[in-house]
Amino acid sequence: MLNENFLLVGALLLFVAVLAGKAAYRLGAPALLLFLGVGMLFGYNDFISFHSVEMAEFIGMVALCIILFSGGMDTTFSDIRPVMAPGVVMATLGVILTAIIVAIFIYFIAPLLGLSFEMSFPLALLLAATMSSTDSASVFSILRTKKQGLQEDLRPLLELESGSNDPMAYILTVVLVGLISGGAELDLGEAIGTFLIQMCVGACLGYSFGRVTVWIINNINIRSNTSLYSVLLLACAFFTFSFTSMVYGNGYLAVYIAGLVVGNLRIAHRNMLRTFFDSFTWLLQIVLFLALGLLVDVHDLLNPEVLYMGLAIGIFMIFVARPLSTLTCMIPFRRFTSKARIYVSWVGLRGAVPIIFALYPLTHGVEHADYLFNVVFLVTIISLLVQGNTVSSMANWLGLSFTVKERTFKLTVPDHIRSEFSELEVNKGMIRNGSTLKDIKLPGHTLVVMVCRGEDYFVPKGDTELYPGDKLLVVSDNNDQLLKQVEQMGIQNIIKM
Repeated sequence: MLNENFLLVGALLLFVAVLAGKAAYRLGAPALLLFLGVGMLFGYNDFISFHSVEMAEFIGMVALCIILFSGGMDTTFSDIRPVMAPGVVMATLGVILTAIIVAIFIYFIAPLLGLSFEMSFPLALLLAATMSSTDSASVFSILRTKKQGLQEDLRPLLELESGSNDPMAYILTVVLVGLISGGAELDLGEAIGTFLIQMCVGACLGYSFGRVTVWIINNINIRSNTSLYSVLLLACAFFTFSFTSMVYGNGYLAVYIAGLVVGNLRIAHRNMLRTFFDSFTWLLQIVLFLALGLLVDVHDLLNPEVLYMGLAIGIFMIFVARPLSTLTCMIPFRRFTSKARIYVSWVGLRGAVPIIFALYPLTHGVEHADYLFNVVFLVTIISLLVQGNTVSSMANWLGLSFTVKERTFKLTVPDHIRSEFSELEVNKGMIRNGSTLKDIKLPGHTLVVMVCRGEDYFVPKGDTELYPGDKLLVVSDNNDQLLKQVEQMGIQNIIKM
């Protein structure tokens, strides 16, 4: 009976979370915030009892592994190449600067808040370190559900930063937890050495396992049951993370790079694998945020010591620490405008990752770890409320946004087909030499296979009349030549499938 009740409660939580996600989309709020809220609601007064810190930490590790791998798969390397340098600087130096700035603030503000214990600087630095990275789950979720584009390559920059800055925060947190719980003094040289080793090992193994994963998927023959390819890729992701961690590399960095490699090389059954990982990532995000919401006690969040400290840190991070560290890191990169720098400094969302890192002091017996956890949880809520709700409006206000044109033709192209499909919108320049399809000069090995006019779809013939605003589904063996030719006609609305 216990198992049946567990499944019933789990199904109820997932159902309510999905409804909350739909409501969040309509309200323009971060869905992850509402998932947290659902967990807190069901955990209020132990309506659903969940107090296993170890289980929450395990769920967080699994979820973050898949979130980073899926995020890497969805990231096009050609998009992040121009922003590689600023992204890496912000993911490393930016995290360190944020941790130091916030730690100094906590250390000096703590006595003014009248805490019941003394906030030492190492403890303040540990609290700051857990919150020093932006959250990949929150950033990926919000940016990819908004039908909004960002100028100056800001979207790939923010996704690269959030996907690659967790290792730095993780190392800081683990080192500080070990120092505080073990009572040893900080050896700066040893800490830097540990960081360099973990990052180098993580990067090398992540790239290597990514290449091996692509080779395995492309060469293993399990066409009798293609669904097993998803299981195989999932196993490769988990193996990459666990093996890298076992040999003292950073598993989070490795799994992100492996996903990046897999997503940018030709791989069999790509569309099916993307669909599976997208659904599985959402499931893990929901389970993770529900578990974290169930774990927290609302009464502890309303404790004045937690409430005042959380509010102070949340406001300071949003308006001082994040802008200061971001603007400092972006000084060498002159290509970004002042508005772009302001926007990047604003979108420093905190989410599941800081809460997961705040569990480490709890599991390692750090004194006042429960206080740290509650403060981090409150800061996360503030960040999602303030920054998460203003991702789009801030971009609009700064004039950095543009509307992403949605595809008219919902087409899934099999991976083995080498020809490429594109969607074009007819303009006056395209039909200036004649309004029929045969009058339009297209490159060789190029066909217009379908036309969308209003809500009607039809297969065109040579004498089909075309009008400005018609959408054309075009297939070509030489897509680059096609794109160059239609750009000469003044067509800007080109969507590659």
